[in-house]
Amino acid sequence: MFLAKVYVTLKKSVLDPQGVTVKHALDSMGYRLVDDVRLGKYMEIKIVSVDRKEAETLLREMCEKLLINPVIEEFRYDLEQK
Repeated sequence: MFLAKVYVTLKKSVLDPQGVTVKHALDSMGYRLVDDVRLGKYMEIKIVSVDRKEAETLLREMCEKLLINPVIEEFRYDLEQK
């Protein structure tokens, strides 16, 4: 079994209005050293497989077909054997 930790973020070329809002809030709270904020999504997915290559293939397919919008988002993951 594998535990996939998936991190989804907007592509650098896409405006992140939530990140801008959080950055402004931090600035108004006195955290003026914060230069930029980008928000994203985090998911944990358990994959029942003994083969790492199979687990990675399934994970990539799930991300590309459902979990992200490839037009505006990108992803990275960590895969741990459990």
